[in-house]
Amino acid sequence: MAFPSMDVGTKEDWEHISQEHAPVIGDMPKRIRSMLEQLRGLYVGFAVDQLEHSLQTASRAERDGADEEMILLSLCHDIGKVVSVPNHAAIGAEILKPYVSERAYKILLTHQDFQGKYYYHYFDMPNNLRDGYVDEPWYEDACRFSDRYDQAGFDPEYESFPLEHFSPLIDKFFAKPGAMLVTSED
Repeated sequence: MAFPSMDVGTKEDWEHISQEHAPVIGDMPKRIRSMLEQLRGLYVGFAVDQLEHSLQTASRAERDGADEEMILLSLCHDIGKVVSVPNHAAIGAEILKPYVSERAYKILLTHQDFQGKYYYHYFDMPNNLRDGYVDEPWYEDACRFSDRYDQAGFDPEYESFPLEHFSPLIDKFFAKPGAMLVTSED
């Protein structure tokens, strides 16, 4: 089934296309693990590679008693660096958006503004960009993520959990889009 342009597709064409999408969507946990593995060896100037940084961030969140979604976003927060380091926050947030809550999406999307507290002043940039989000309902969670987990996740001596430890969590959240989302009527 193929057509030269979408405007001539039939109902049968689109049903077929939908069926072909299902295995790709179902394979998402495997692709997330693959993207995380691609962070191995990507040091970009830090003492640990970006995979270890992600594992440390997630391990710190888990050891701190964070909820599963916070642990997941801690693990996947820099996954966009597989595509683009400068724009990684937006890329990673968009990859995770169908699988996480609005709170998690916003934390991922803005995490560089929260991290800027620690280094933007070295580049003559304002290091208080997080203050622009102080009235957001997810602000305290973003501060906790940034201050307790993310900025502290570059220690070559820290014993993080291996990627395999987080596989059940990846499987759970990425089973299908919206699988773990909670309705706004809670």
